[in-house]
Amino acid sequence: MGSREERVARNESLFREANERINEAQEEDPTESEYLCECGDPDCTAPVSLTLREYEDVRREPTHFAILPGHEDPEIEKVVAWSERFVVVEKTEPKAARIATREDPRS
Repeated sequence: MGSREERVARNESLFREANERINEAQEEDPTESEYLCECGDPDCTAPVSLTLREYEDVRREPTHFAILPGHEDPEIEKVVAWSERFVVVEKTEPKAARIATREDPRS
């Protein structure tokens, strides 16, 4: 994996960490909340609407990230779930998957 793929994986992990803080403030609210797109673009700060349950479903797997449709990077990830508001991607490139797992704040 080149340096670009590693940067992407680290950026996604940073956005996920920020979303963990947002999630802690939600207090079991079943309505949609605004999270940050967890795509690998370091300039993306787009909001992604998820319910607490949807966010928790994504977080069950350390290699899964919630992003806006169209923000996928097929070189290192594949779409494993989608809705009108967001898609869930899974890291498929081995080093990116290891980084995502290692930097998972819930591990």
